[in-house]
Amino acid sequence: MVKMNKEAIAQKISEEKIIDIPQEELNWGSVSLSEVLNSDTRLEASVYNIEGRHAREILKKCKWNVVQLSGEKGLIKSAFYPTRFKRVYVEKEGGIPFFLPSQLLEIYPKPVKYISPKTNVAIDELKIKNNTLLLTRSGTIGYCAVACKTLIGKVFSDDIIRVSFKSEEDLGYTYAFLKTKIGNTLLQTNNYGSVVSHIEPEHLNNIPIPNPPSMIKKRIHELVMKSYELRDESNELLDKAEELLVNELKLPPIDDFQPEYFDTSSNLKNYSVKFSELSNRFEASFHVPIVKSIINHLKCHAEEVTTVGDKRISKKIILPGRFKRIYVEEGQGTVFFGGKQIYELDPSNKKYLSTRHHKNRIQKELRLIENMVLITCSGTIGKTALVPKHWENWTMNQHVIRIIPSSDSIAGYLYVFLSSPYGYELIKRFTYGSVVDEIDDNHVSQIEIPLISRDIQDEINRLALEANKLRYEAYKLEQQALIIVNEEVIHKT
Repeated sequence: MVKMNKEAIAQKISEEKIIDIPQEELNWGSVSLSEVLNSDTRLEASVYNIEGRHAREILKKCKWNVVQLSGEKGLIKSAFYPTRFKRVYVEKEGGIPFFLPSQLLEIYPKPVKYISPKTNVAIDELKIKNNTLLLTRSGTIGYCAVACKTLIGKVFSDDIIRVSFKSEEDLGYTYAFLKTKIGNTLLQTNNYGSVVSHIEPEHLNNIPIPNPPSMIKKRIHELVMKSYELRDESNELLDKAEELLVNELKLPPIDDFQPEYFDTSSNLKNYSVKFSELSNRFEASFHVPIVKSIINHLKCHAEEVTTVGDKRISKKIILPGRFKRIYVEEGQGTVFFGGKQIYELDPSNKKYLSTRHHKNRIQKELRLIENMVLITCSGTIGKTALVPKHWENWTMNQHVIRIIPSSDSIAGYLYVFLSSPYGYELIKRFTYGSVVDEIDDNHVSQIEIPLISRDIQDEINRLALEANKLRYEAYKLEQQALIIVNEEVIHKT
């Protein structure tokens, strides 16, 4: 048999779009016949998560007493999810804002769907209550969040388990434990390490958790709660910034813009476009009347309307090229994530790019810089973010366009406008593609940007940058909590 080293193996399979450098050692374990039968006779190794078994072995060596998360001696007071119901979606007007499980990790989730008040369900049961830990129970399972000011009172689906605790400090402590690699692995596997496809409240009875002294748990809890307080404060600053923008430009609610139709007697939406306004685009979606209404309004109330490509606004707009990715293990490369995680404080499902293989591309195209503005440009178009300090030198995939602002004195203002409903409409108009929606860097350079009174513009910019700093501080506090859980709880022997 011919032996091959890591580099040779990587080269051998380089034809694949995405490859992993194999680990030095093989993960293995034994599985009993009863486990196979209980898992629907599944024979894939991934069903029998070896890491789940190892996690339980680590906790057996823990210095502190280990209890079950739920149960008579557990930390949980109650855990439930609302009654399943048939969702009746309606238009925004008259509907109840409805949030999806996939939005649980977003710093500031905004409703993307609305349900009818006549939906056959107790709406109050769906609303998030204070002092609650939230867990996704299906689809992507194991995501968790604390019910903060931003989330309290919001209507989430029945796919979220609501958990309350016997002691106040157990809320933040349990959240931090489940965010660690050990805790999250336990949440997604059963006693035997088998991967679970759904989490039920009863499943929490079988999850072991160390029960350190109250003093340690209180430290962790306070760090977590302060982290969420800072996230709420950052959201309030961004709300204030957008309010200043709206007031200065006298912008009505986005739904109040009245499109001008060509023939109002027809039930079909129709409109005319001058030949000089075609811009070589013949899709009706590019010329939707609301875009024209927004631009005309901006021209009437802004001191000047320019574009993102203006050198006063941006230094550079980067759309990375497609490439074959070589992934490595955590700690061996550069953090890499995608547009799906653009709204998260600490992006989930992070991967790690080989720095050695992708060094030039990372430096020229992929690397993130603090206060860079990001826009998703493939699939879901127009999700926007301002890069916080802790993302600096991390990387994102080619489905996100990077805007390098001309300076920090415009970065926050640019972000606030592009992330507003008005900016979103101006971004979305450039969408093309028959199957997968796309926009490119040339399109982004053409997006209209209003310039307003310098004092107001500077204040909007300051609020946005301050909000970004608060999110960085929130991230640092959460990381401190995770370090304490790992070093003083899980691995304390």
